[in-house]
Amino acid sequence: MSEHSGNPTVAPYGSWESPVATEMLTQGALRFDELDVDGDDLYWVESRPDEQGRYAAMRYTTAGELSEVTTSDLSARTLVHEYGGGSLAVSNGVAYFSNFSDQRLYRRSVDGSDAPTLLTPEIDIRFADATIDDERGRLICVAEDHRREGLEAENYLASIPIDGSAANGEEITRLHEGFDFCSSPRLSPDGRRLAWICWNHPNMPWDATELWLAEVAANGSLLSPRRIAGDARGSVSITEPQWGPDGTLFCVSDASGWWNIQRFDGSDLIPVVSLDAEFGQPQWEFSMSSYAVMDECCLVAQYGNADGRKLAVVDLEVGELRPIETPFNSFGYFTAACGPRVICAAAGPDVGAAIVAIDVDTGEVETIRASASPELDPAYFSQAEAITYPTAGGLISHAYYYPPTNPDFAGPEDELPPLVTFIHGGPTSATNPGFALAIQYWTTRGFAVVDVNYRGSTGYGTEYRRQLNGNWGIADREDCEAAARYLVDRGDVDPARLAIRGGSAGGYTTLCALTFGDVFTAGASYFGVSDAAALAEDTHKFESRYLDSLIGPYPERAELYEQRSPIHSVDRLSCPVIFLQGLEDKIVPPNQAERMVDALRKKGLPVAYIAFEGEQHGFRQAANIQRATEAELDFYGRIFGFSPAGEIEPVEIENL
Repeated sequence: MSEHSGNPTVAPYGSWESPVATEMLTQGALRFDELDVDGDDLYWVESRPDEQGRYAAMRYTTAGELSEVTTSDLSARTLVHEYGGGSLAVSNGVAYFSNFSDQRLYRRSVDGSDAPTLLTPEIDIRFADATIDDERGRLICVAEDHRREGLEAENYLASIPIDGSAANGEEITRLHEGFDFCSSPRLSPDGRRLAWICWNHPNMPWDATELWLAEVAANGSLLSPRRIAGDARGSVSITEPQWGPDGTLFCVSDASGWWNIQRFDGSDLIPVVSLDAEFGQPQWEFSMSSYAVMDECCLVAQYGNADGRKLAVVDLEVGELRPIETPFNSFGYFTAACGPRVICAAAGPDVGAAIVAIDVDTGEVETIRASASPELDPAYFSQAEAITYPTAGGLISHAYYYPPTNPDFAGPEDELPPLVTFIHGGPTSATNPGFALAIQYWTTRGFAVVDVNYRGSTGYGTEYRRQLNGNWGIADREDCEAAARYLVDRGDVDPARLAIRGGSAGGYTTLCALTFGDVFTAGASYFGVSDAAALAEDTHKFESRYLDSLIGPYPERAELYEQRSPIHSVDRLSCPVIFLQGLEDKIVPPNQAERMVDALRKKGLPVAYIAFEGEQHGFRQAANIQRATEAELDFYGRIFGFSPAGEIEPVEIENL
């Protein structure tokens, strides 16, 4: 613990010495996904920036023993939908996983007593989201088939034998096809029924999906597959099918205007609980889970709205919620354990990401695996303030505000701090107030941070999420500008030093705000979209029609795409920008950044560009994450007129 003199040093905002070194952002920093239980053991996938972004499948036994199921030369990551997820499944002491480098499925005993065994041939098919059919000796999973040259990939449910007999080139068995997308195949406890989700272009899974159900024949084929809920022509999003131990089928549906948990009564979906809160989340990745069925009587779920995110036990007999008090305000990837405990990934205001087991009766928490976090005095932590503020059209928007916080320093009396506006990706995603070193990195150096959940973000109901439809590049920009103005009007931040930064869709919002608005004075675009039409023409299948709802159908509304694209209005941009881009990005290709850099270079505006070899969409390698962060800090320092503390490799800024 640090000791403070009580007489903080007065220094310009942004120049404060911080206990959060850049290396801390990645050293031991783990992300936890895909929690699963097999017998008494717990499994998950964790990403490791220190190992070039490798994904390791992990096992934790009741004896407290931790081991890796994958070998050091394998990475449990699938590229289905490019975003992946659903790369691991475990049953009866055997793990099945997709390997990143070749996208083939492997099998290995969880005790490490054998070498990984190949299950699929060397063909251009990716696999994800498997459910294990032990009785029939197979995996039922999502296949993304890229073998049709010149045509988009096919998605279908596939059957993969677990004995390795398909590894030598046999054709993969198709169980169900005919939709553009499918996900979440889930086998009932008795192995007699299969439930899954389907949807078609131009819908995304948070727009409109269908819940399907079929009987499973003795030979493994699907009998009488039928839609039991949802309508592709409608507007109901159904996600996360799960089976209870008694064979009850549950799911999450936003038919009420909020993602609430429902169950299938044999003819229709009926609400388990009705609340103006989100029990679900947008399915950007496979195997995301927002609840866990504990037994025939109850389930445990996370839920939230503008008041924050909470954890509760849901009584299935009477539909009542019993909140569980925990130190966390962010939850994900639920799975049930033996006894009265639920296991999930969680984080809190001053608690970093961890896998925890929570006793649903007492609230007692056992930390099973935590992302390494530095031993910092909580006095350095900036606490999130949830703000709701007015935005364009008489509407409201939401954000979390973090004031500069460092007990060792104070800003000059005549100076207000610079603001860094964080814009999440998606754009149908959301930020949360869970502890994040990536934010504390800035606040401990004397920056104010506002993390915006603009209209279109998840967590505030379906209506709020759909307010972005047709308005991408407008509503999100307006809400970010309104957040900055709100904090300026409160006297919290310097109106002359307002930065905005974001990645992917957040990078698009960043560039729109810098091009079409006049609130921000600098920005950082991480693999951001600059040409909406180019994105519509050159991106992967999952998002190839996403912009139909966000902007309009393409090419029918090509003029609208041009109007919304910063690359076509560079003459309106008049402030410095730094671009950071992975050279292997298939979602937002490098030319999106490079064209913008060239335009700014020719215009004579200060511009910096750093390209990273080996990075795809979202940086995963520790060295690159550190370099990008320090380059952004150095960029702001030179633009806003302060010198960051410590030794930082300067970034090359043209036209400065």
